[in-house]
Amino acid sequence: MQEKFQKIVIFGTGLIGGSFALALRRAHAVGEIVGFGRSVATLQQAQALGVIDRIGSDVAAEVGDADLVLLATPVAQMSEIFQRIAPHLGTHTLVTDGGSTKSDVVAAAYANLGDKVAQFVPAHPIAGAEKSGAAAALAELYQGKKVVLTPLPENTAASVARVRAAWELCGAVVSELTAHQHDEVFAAVSHLPHLLSFALVHDLAQRDNRDLLLSFAASGFRDFTRIAASSPEMWRDICLANREALLGELQSYVAELQILQRALQDNDAHKLEEVFSLARAVRSNWAEK
Repeated sequence: MQEKFQKIVIFGTGLIGGSFALALRRAHAVGEIVGFGRSVATLQQAQALGVIDRIGSDVAAEVGDADLVLLATPVAQMSEIFQRIAPHLGTHTLVTDGGSTKSDVVAAAYANLGDKVAQFVPAHPIAGAEKSGAAAALAELYQGKKVVLTPLPENTAASVARVRAAWELCGAVVSELTAHQHDEVFAAVSHLPHLLSFALVHDLAQRDNRDLLLSFAASGFRDFTRIAASSPEMWRDICLANREALLGELQSYVAELQILQRALQDNDAHKLEEVFSLARAVRSNWAEK
């Protein structure tokens, strides 16, 4: 199979970036993968595991002839990376990202890429795990998973198609939204659940009888709190980056809790069953799709 990408540069060689690299390598779709990151030890591990071929040392040299640059760092770091790569991007080099928020990343791209912003096609892979680092990377992570592109008005159809092809080569199912639509959707179905999961575990963690409580926690607690094992740094950045939409969702959730609180106070079995029945029906229908 002819290589689709001769050279890819990845900033952040952990779960998201590393899995992207391994998936493209498995598809025989990349010639060389160069990695950048904040930790030399992490980059050395990524190289030893075959995630990357080389550790990058000169941003200017590496991004100048790259076919594709992936930013797979926490979203708060992307502005600085855009600034570093902007003067050196080759005319054919495309840039994409793996950030869980899009409006802030798009704003950072406009602020730092200048007349090269058309070369940036934002993306969000809806895949992940609680573990992080290069050792957590999986070639099959994106297989059958959704990736959302939020193209810019400046993007050419060819650029969007090329980035779409990269994610599809990883096995992903690609769709498109605007950045604003994306952030509203994921505030509700991703960012809020993470916030709630962290909050519940934090609540129990501060109690004197924490160990007793956790010793009796079973599968329901384990399932609900699984995502509280995710990266605190990453989720701090996501929550702050999407704070307006997340505050709106949190307000709606508080109102829902108040409905349940009133039902309990009023001993209102009918209301409780009404809420639980609708929730069960929607959850069951979604799970069957």
